[in-house]
Amino acid sequence: MLALRLARGGQPVVQLRRFLVAAASAGTGFLLLCTLGYAMGHPEASTGSVLRLAWCVVPIAATIHLAVAVARTDPGTRPRPGLSAVGLGPARLTLISAISTAVACTLGSMLALLVFLHLRGDLSGLPFDGAARGLLAADRPLPLPATLTLLALVPLAASGASALVLRPRAAKAGEPQPDPRDPAAPVPAPTGLPWGVALLAMGLAVETYASRAHGTAGFPMPGGLGGSPAGVLAGWTLTALGLALAGPGLTYQCGRALQSVRPGAARLLAGRVLQEEARRIGRPLGVVCAVASGAYAGLTLWSGRQPDLGPLSALGAVLVMGCTVATLLTAAIEAKHARSDTTAALLRLGAPTSLLRGAAGLRAAALLAVFGLLTWAVAELAALPLAP
Repeated sequence: MLALRLARGGQPVVQLRRFLVAAASAGTGFLLLCTLGYAMGHPEASTGSVLRLAWCVVPIAATIHLAVAVARTDPGTRPRPGLSAVGLGPARLTLISAISTAVACTLGSMLALLVFLHLRGDLSGLPFDGAARGLLAADRPLPLPATLTLLALVPLAASGASALVLRPRAAKAGEPQPDPRDPAAPVPAPTGLPWGVALLAMGLAVETYASRAHGTAGFPMPGGLGGSPAGVLAGWTLTALGLALAGPGLTYQCGRALQSVRPGAARLLAGRVLQEEARRIGRPLGVVCAVASGAYAGLTLWSGRQPDLGPLSALGAVLVMGCTVATLLTAAIEAKHARSDTTAALLRLGAPTSLLRGAAGLRAAALLAVFGLLTWAVAELAALPLAP
C-alpha cells in the first residue's frame, strides 16, 4: 500500500518515467505472447518457435535496463533523514522500489494481454477485433500457465534486478566512516576499460572468423538478412558487452582529456563532472553505442534494397532503441540531480551561468566525438563480414 501511495504521489516527470517502463513492459509482453501464438499455430515448427523466443531476449534485457534506471531515479524511494525512525530504512526503501517496479511492469503486461486477446478476437467491442486471428492461433485455446509465465517474466526480472542494484551495502569491517569536514577524495578510474576493449576485440574476431567458416549452420535473423552463422551473432553479443563494459572507462578518460594541457575553468569543471559521472552515465552510453552500431550495420547491409521488416520485428527494434535512449536520458537526469548541490554552491559563489552552460556543452561535445566515432568504427567492422 505504501508503494502504491508513493507511486501515485509522484511528480509528472516521475510518472512519465514509470509510464515508459509500463509501455516497454507492454511491448515486450506482447512480443512474448505473439511467440506463444506462433508456437500454438505451428506445433510442427518447434525450432522456429524457439528462435522467435530467443530474439525476445534483447527487448527483455532493454526493458529491464530501463526499469532499473527508473528505479534508481525514483525520488519516492530515496533515503531521507527521519525515515529510519518510522521504519523506512534502506532495506525497506529497496523493497518499496522493487514493488513499484513490479507494479509498473505488471500493468504493462496486463495491457499486452488485453491487446493480444483483442487481436485474437477473444475480446470484442473495439476496432480491429480479431485482426490477427491467423497469426495468433485464434482457433486454439490459450494455455493459461504458459501465458501467465510469459507475462510474469518481465515484472519478476525487473523487480529482482532493481532490488539487486539498489540493495544497501554494509561497510566493511574496520573501515572508518568519512568525516564530512574532510575534502572529498578523487574519484578512482573505472576498472572495466581493459576488459571491455578485450571483449570488443574478441567479438569482432569471432564474428570475422565465423563469417568465413564454410558449412556452418545459419541462424535466421529478422529483417530479411537471411541466415547468418551462430558465431556471428555470438561475436555481436561479445561486442555489445564490451561496449557496455568499456563505457564508464571511456567517459572517465574523456573527462581526463578535457582537463589536460592547461585547462580553463570551463574545461576543468567539465572534466571533473565527467569523471564524477563516469559510472552513472558511462554504461548507458556504451549500450546506446552498441545499439546504434547494430542499427548502422543493418542499414549498411540494407543499402540498395528494401528491408523485409515485419510488424513484430519493427516493434522489437523500436523497443530496443527506445529503451536504450530512455535509459540514457534517465541516467543523465539522475546525474543532474546528483550534482544539484554542487551547482547551487557554484552559483552562490558567483559563478556565471554561462560557465555552467559552456561546461555542459564541452561535456556533450567530448562524449559525442568519442562515442560517435567508436559507433561508426564498430559498425563498419561488424558489417564487413556480413557484406555479400
